[in-house]
Amino acid sequence: MTIAHRVADNPRLKQLIHYLLIPKGQARPRWWVSWFVNPFIHKKGKGARICRSARLDVLPFRKFELADHATIEDFCVINNGVGDVTIGPSSRVGISSVVIGPVRIGTQVIIAQHVVISGLNHSYESLDKPIRLQPPTSRCVVIEDECWIGANAVITAGVRIGKHSVVAAGSIVTKDVPPYSVVGGNPARLLKAYNPESQSWEKVRPQPVS
Repeated sequence: MTIAHRVADNPRLKQLIHYLLIPKGQARPRWWVSWFVNPFIHKKGKGARICRSARLDVLPFRKFELADHATIEDFCVINNGVGDVTIGPSSRVGISSVVIGPVRIGTQVIIAQHVVISGLNHSYESLDKPIRLQPPTSRCVVIEDECWIGANAVITAGVRIGKHSVVAAGSIVTKDVPPYSVVGGNPARLLKAYNPESQSWEKVRPQPVS
């Protein structure tokens, strides 16, 4: 049995380790974790950049990976507390954006300002507990290569954004987006799609993203 399994099977030990890593009721790890543990565990690629005011709520027991020449801009928040976060080569997370795992971002992705991407949800069904105290659920968000996510967009848990697609500014994306398409609105609807026969981007009658 691995150490990780031993910890998972021992609630008291798990609670103690959690306390040592994170102050009670907080998401940000303790300073010693950020300074002396995370830099030796999490991969940061050649030429990758994390701006000084970015907030990394990153813990050592889940993956956080920033590939070559990727950038996390100022005032961003990255959180891997409930799921891995990986950001691919030459991708950029724009100013004041929030990425909450599990999230997988591909290569050459543009994420504009004030975007929220979250693989996390909260249970709410029980009326005997505040929602804050109910267990979280998670489903991975995948943003494939070469996508552009416009400012103030929200991408919810479990969504996959297909390759070379565009999410218009201010959109709320709750369902998968096909590759080579443009979506927008609340909820996001298909607006354009690339037609390989005409080799052009063509408007489509607005329809819900499937």
